[in-house]
Amino acid sequence: MPRKAAENHQVKETQDDKERNEIERLNDMLEAVLNYISDDEIEVIDIEYLLNNTDGLREWWDQYRERNRKNIEEEIVQSLGSLSIEALEELREKIRGKEKE
Repeated sequence: MPRKAAENHQVKETQDDKERNEIERLNDMLEAVLNYISDDEIEVIDIEYLLNNTDGLREWWDQYRERNRKNIEEEIVQSLGSLSIEALEELREKIRGKEKE
């Protein structure tokens, strides 16, 4: 039994290390973004610049968008009932146009 407890302790430490590393990575990204947007010389915030020049931010953003995909799909489905037939037909044409591309 002590061996099993030691293995569980090692797994717990590994998970804790992963969480600390993730928190540190997120803090680094937040710091870079806040430094950029608080720069008085920056008149217009360029999101693409931030995504391209902040280490790991684009990957995080893509993962976030994918996790949020289900919520977006649910919002769209819920709003379909309130659309007019013309709006639904227009939406269908846009979707068909995207499928052809």
